[in-house]
Formats: sequence, C-alpha cells, structure tokens
Amino acid sequence: MPDLPPVLTFHFKDDGIIPNHPSLPLVVYKQAVPLRQPDPGAEFERLFAGNSWRAAWRWGVYDFPHYHSTAHEVLGVFRGTATLQVGGAQGVRLVVEAGDAIVIPAGVGHQNLGCSADFQVVGGYPLGQTADLCRGLPGERPPVIDHIVRVPLPAGDPLFGANGPLREHWRA
Repeated sequence: MPDLPPVLTFHFKDDGIIPNHPSLPLVVYKQAVPLRQPDPGAEFERLFAGNSWRAAWRWGVYDFPHYHSTAHEVLGVFRGTATLQVGGAQGVRLVVEAGDAIVIPAGVGHQNLGCSADFQVVGGYPLGQTADLCRGLPGERPPVIDHIVRVPLPAGDPLFGANGPLREHWRA
C-alpha cells in the first residue's frame, strides 16, 4: 500500500435538522492524491472505479445544507479550495483543497460556504448506491432516519481499496 495521507475523522450528533450518521465518522484525506495535468479529475475517477465506487459527476458542492439518506458519498477535490460546513450548523468548518478527498457517511450534512472560482470535485458513491437529496426539512425526518442506518458499508475505501483506512474508521 502506498504511503497514506494524513487522515482526519469527525463524528457528529443529530442536531434536530441534519440527522448525521449515528456511528460512522466523516473521513478526510488531506493531500491524498497527486494530481496530474491536463485532467486532474481523471485521477480520482480512476481510483474510485478501481475501488468499487462510481464516479458520478464533476462539479462543486451545493451552497445549501444537504445530506443523502440512501448513499455514502466521496468528494475528490481536483481544483481550487473551499470552506465546507459539515455535520450541520453545529458541525465544523473544513477547508479543502486540490488533492483532498472527503468520505461522507449517509446522513452527514455538508454545504459549501465559499470557494475559489475554479473549485471542482469528482463526486461518487459506492457501487449499488444511489443518492437522494435531503435538505433537513421537517417532513423528511421519519423515513430518512431508517434509511441512513440501513445504507450498507462500501466494499472498500474509495482511494485505497479493501484494506484502506476507511475500513478502520467504518466498522459495522
């Protein structure tokens, strides 16, 4: 296995609006991927595909609080920088930059608070999972709580495979 980047983890409690995940932490890999030009996003797409995660889109991160109750998500930052609010209003502000990856468990809120003009990520989900879009509205709560705890663990870490650091941090 290659040298591992610094890994940060964050656990969040349900804040009444954003449920967050009851047991899985958000995992951040700082400067995880050396990016190659002219298409730096391709490196994240290659890694995700090789580790049973589907690279689903390239874009930024929504500027409103949201979460997914039916899928875990990975964000691979391939351009620019951003400040993300994760875990809801009572969570943490996280500065991310090109080369970072963030693995977001189902239910964990995230929001772009501001970014450089060139900020872009590759977003993806474990194979077999499809994300919904939840905003923390009152009518969402009853069904999504059940959905979140039923989302299966991925087959492996989106960057480092079956024996990557995610396995250590995400135990059933």
